[in-house]
Amino acid sequence: MNEYKEKILKICNESNKATLMETLNIEYIDVGENYLVAKMPVTPQVHQPDGVLHGGATVALAESVGSMASHIFLDTKDFFVRGLEISANHVKSIREGDIYARAQVLHKGRTTQIWDIKVTDKDGNLISICKLTTIALSKK
Repeated sequence: MNEYKEKILKICNESNKATLMETLNIEYIDVGENYLVAKMPVTPQVHQPDGVLHGGATVALAESVGSMASHIFLDTKDFFVRGLEISANHVKSIREGDIYARAQVLHKGRTTQIWDIKVTDKDGNLISICKLTTIALSKK
């Protein structure tokens, strides 16, 4: 399983090149049967003017991990994934360190998928709760 997990994470991280995910330094770090985890450093580049993590950066992390999770759990030979809707509740601010987003599938249908995404700090404190709905569209 570890070899398979490492292969998936390598593919996910290589897909970040020259994208928003690379700009935000998002790294996929763990994957399981129905979840994917990514981390992002909290630096001044992702701060609001008052020096705390910008909610938009948090949402970008959440959508990135949820969309990538849909991508790896679907047959992407015939389908591509797009986000339909994302909502976020920010419950705690953070100024520095890393944040972690864990996308856990709530619904995995043929067309739509719903992801529960918890964003936490290194100690497991909840930063934001997000819900992402994705759609699988035929490449034909």
